[in-house]
Amino acid sequence: MNQAFNPYAAQLEQIEQQLAANQELLSDPEMRELAEEEIKQLTAAKTSLEEAATEFMSGQQNDGASSEDIAGSANAIIEIRGGAGGDEAKIWASDLMRMYTRYAATKNLKVELIDDLVFKVRGRVQLPVFSVDADGEIQDTGATETVAAYKLFRYDSGVHRVQRVPSTEAAGRIHTSTASVAVLPEVTASAIEIREEDLEWSFMRAGGAGGQSVNKTNSAVRLIHLPSGIVVNARQERKQAQNRQIALELLRAQLWQIEEEKKQAAIGEARSNIGRNMRAEKIKTYNFPQSRVTDHRIHHSWHNLFAILEGDLDDVLATTKAMIESDIAGTDAESDEE
Repeated sequence: MNQAFNPYAAQLEQIEQQLAANQELLSDPEMRELAEEEIKQLTAAKTSLEEAATEFMSGQQNDGASSEDIAGSANAIIEIRGGAGGDEAKIWASDLMRMYTRYAATKNLKVELIDDLVFKVRGRVQLPVFSVDADGEIQDTGATETVAAYKLFRYDSGVHRVQRVPSTEAAGRIHTSTASVAVLPEVTASAIEIREEDLEWSFMRAGGAGGQSVNKTNSAVRLIHLPSGIVVNARQERKQAQNRQIALELLRAQLWQIEEEKKQAAIGEARSNIGRNMRAEKIKTYNFPQSRVTDHRIHHSWHNLFAILEGDLDDVLATTKAMIESDIAGTDAESDEE
């Protein structure tokens, strides 16, 4: 673990050098006004980066947290991408984002937009506790449990398929489209080692909505992790330092997920398939003609599709969590007996 890693150190050093150079120009009458303006901008940038560095380093206090500790208490980063189906797939991806954000709003969870169809969910909710009997039937215990955002949404990672008549379909034919959902935990800085030399940063204007304060500066961030090839983008915040912090959070989350999948593969294929849902795996179908949502992992359906898409997710999330975790427990018990 690289405890001393500070991703802002190189840029802070560069700003210090630029400040020193401009300080020397203050004695030149022709350059004084320009130097003063440059010093003002550099000083503001330095303050912003120092604040971000302090926040980053403070996140290293929870070193030693286990995977289950992280999963149980983490905020969730949700990334949705349109898959097969062209424009309808893009619309479907937006519909899924609306479903999750409407649910979050009803539960007073905080949603932070990171990029197009990428957002963070902060907070905890009271989720109904369901149990699974010996026949595999779901029972409502009447109790509730407090669940952090990642633990709430973690089993929604995978491909979500929709079967419906698109608004652009004149002949009334049913189309099948897909969108992938990736649910990642917000991981503390100390949980994943990231070396500064493995990072390639680039900065650009954010573009799009946000006003002049967003669009006139190079606040948007693109980060490439060279060893893995992972690319992350962050452009919603007005300050570059904030977007850098968000990009690092996204990278840590994805690297953590890769490590967890390696661990699950080592435990065994059956356990891995139940507990980890890869983005390429079809997990749910939303059938509009039948108003039905089916989870293919637990072989369970709900017949209130439109309410679900409006954010009525308590029953879906609680049922999925109970049945998948029951399967995981059963698989672990069989492994112990062997």
